Amino acid sequence: MGIFSILNQSPSGKNLQRLFQLRVIAIIFQIIVFWAVYRLIELELPWLAIISTICILAVLNFFTWIRLRYPWPVTYPEFFIQLLIDVAGLTALLYFSGGSTNPFISLYLLPLTIAATVLPWHYTWSMAVITISCYTCLLFKYVPFPHDHLDDHSRHMFEFNLHVSGMWLTFVLSTLLITSFVVRMNASIRDRDKELSKSRERALQNEQIIALGTLAAGAAHELSTPLSTMAIISGELQQEFIENTEFQNNVRILRDQISHCKQTLTHLLADAGQTRVEEGDGQPVDLFLQQIIDKWQLIRPSVKFTYQCKGIKPPPTIMNTRLLSQSILNLLNNAADASVKQVTITCHWDEKQLHLEILDDGAGLNTEAAEHAGEPFFTSKGPGQGFGIGLFLANTNIERFGGNIRLFNRPEGGACTYVTIPVLYRVTSKESTL
Repeated sequence: MGIFSILNQSPSGKNLQRLFQLRVIAIIFQIIVFWAVYRLIELELPWLAIISTICILAVLNFFTWIRLRYPWPVTYPEFFIQLLIDVAGLTALLYFSGGSTNPFISLYLLPLTIAATVLPWHYTWSMAVITISCYTCLLFKYVPFPHDHLDDHSRHMFEFNLHVSGMWLTFVLSTLLITSFVVRMNASIRDRDKELSKSRERALQNEQIIALGTLAAGAAHELSTPLSTMAIISGELQQEFIENTEFQNNVRILRDQISHCKQTLTHLLADAGQTRVEEGDGQPVDLFLQQIIDKWQLIRPSVKFTYQCKGIKPPPTIMNTRLLSQSILNLLNNAADASVKQVTITCHWDEKQLHLEILDDGAGLNTEAAEHAGEPFFTSKGPGQGFGIGLFLANTNIERFGGNIRLFNRPEGGACTYVTIPVLYRVTSKESTL
């Protein structure tokens, strides 16, 4: 297990984690630079104070690592204080090594850039005031570089070469650190914004579903009386023209449709408020699909279709709930409405997923339908032929079960509705011994 595997994983926690990593790199870089100054250039600086400053920064960074092991949220004030620690450490090191004449003075821009990236504007302006104040103080008060062993010309050349080399190294270091860390911090903020956007979309979708449920419950009460009247009249019609076979078949289909509508309304009222996904029984996937096809045949007896299924044996189980079966029925009805001759239904399953393809031979999806398919109250059917909620509800319900729906045009014409739904596959004792 890596040392960062238990760290705070919120966006602010990830930013503090990256600041901790940045400080580790900065401490290592400081040690290397001051070692080079001590061994190669042999400048006499207040080494005890410099080493003490670096040690204090290392200890504070160790406490930051310990803090990251706890799941407490990282607030803006805490992150700002962490940046102030870096500013204070940098100021101390610059004070003991030439102050404003030190070419690494531009490293003040790094904490300012981080603050501007991840903190609100008032923290950024506060950081700007603090870094400008520190820079200004270092213009007048600092420990200068010693030059006692050099003449004037050599001292000027030494200062110029040191300053140019330090400016180059500062630019390279700042570029690498900003590219590696600040961009990642900004990516964390974008990820957080995306999650917030998705949460708002889910909340809006839930509001639309609740509104549809309320309207459906009211419509169920209003439709019960007309359906009962239609059932009585169709029963009386069935007693007439007994010798007319075609008439009797039409009345029988009408009575079956009325009976199905009444059952649907009864289930709708009985299941009101029961929307949890876990409600329902596990059922073999082949039996589950066959029951849906049989029910669809009853609803749409005039639709011609072909149905093929295959998969591993024994078939895995799937959560048999009214929401899931109704969603697949909605997709089948959409394909039947779009088809000219017949609907082709194929499915296969493995240990993890059910894959269902519903193919129609209609005109396919136009540009508007491809862009807005699945949105509530959008329909590409003619006036009075659809409400634009079937695909929306089907997509919402199937996503709740961990599945998804894709719609796309087929090269040979028509559209394909491709559905994937997770299944539960249990290895039997007989299979486990093979």
